[in-house]
Amino acid sequence: MTNSMTPVVIATWPPGIEANEAAWAKLLESGSALDAVEAGVRVTESNPDVSSVGLGGLPDRDGKVTLDACIMDHQHQCGAVACLQHIENPISVARKVMEETPHVMLVGDGAYQFARQKGFPKCNLLTEKSAMRWRQWLENAKYQPVINIENHDTIGQLALDASGNLAGACTTSGTAYKLHGRVGDSPIIGAGLFVDNEVGAACATGVGEAAIRIAGSAIVVELMRTGMSPYCACRATIERVVKTHKSLQNLQLGFIALNKRGEHGGYAVYAGFSYALKNATDAKLIDTEYRLVP
Repeated sequence: MTNSMTPVVIATWPPGIEANEAAWAKLLESGSALDAVEAGVRVTESNPDVSSVGLGGLPDRDGKVTLDACIMDHQHQCGAVACLQHIENPISVARKVMEETPHVMLVGDGAYQFARQKGFPKCNLLTEKSAMRWRQWLENAKYQPVINIENHDTIGQLALDASGNLAGACTTSGTAYKLHGRVGDSPIIGAGLFVDNEVGAACATGVGEAAIRIAGSAIVVELMRTGMSPYCACRATIERVVKTHKSLQNLQLGFIALNKRGEHGGYAVYAGFSYALKNATDAKLIDTEYRLVP
């Protein structure tokens, strides 16, 4: 495509508003969609007041903050890290994996050592606020996720740049008080994020296991390939989630999608999911439609 597209950025949840502003600034500098989504989600990763991503993320049940992230460009190049500790911006490590190794994913200590070799500083991710919440949780030590609170454990961002190229990023500290070593959908290409530059891009947020079970983000993109709008593709994928799970108790999952024409949409299992939009004329938060009422 020629340089005639109107750029668009969308991102999950209210923190996506600030992430979109950072991504938009990159696009206005004639930056790529890839540069935009990396810059955008880094803002959320570095915000200690967001308890589900990066610095200040709620820890696992052992008190360790472990981060997952992936990034994907318009050429099907992708990189990911999982169960990464002590590094504030896992999305940038994921990009290094994509661009400077022959691999797609690094995990655990290997991901950490790679990040340190690439110059990323060691960081204490467990803020006092998150540590206090973890100590309170230890009093009963029961995992009882709350819809749209502990379950929205991700920021996903999708961008279309002026060249008509798509990219996406997804990053999280995962479900609060998870078993140590648990990895959700966020770093998994096809589940938490998928980009096909011929069609569109999609990402997921919520209970990651549900997105993994159906390869949710890839399904959204493939439905758009058949001619579905982003909204209809997200809705049909959520219907598949509902159909394939015997119990939907506390199982919130939402998808957002962006196609090559700059059309966007989202849909969720339960009410309460929203995504942020930024383009040349709008900067707003959009409440998605949903399948069930909590």
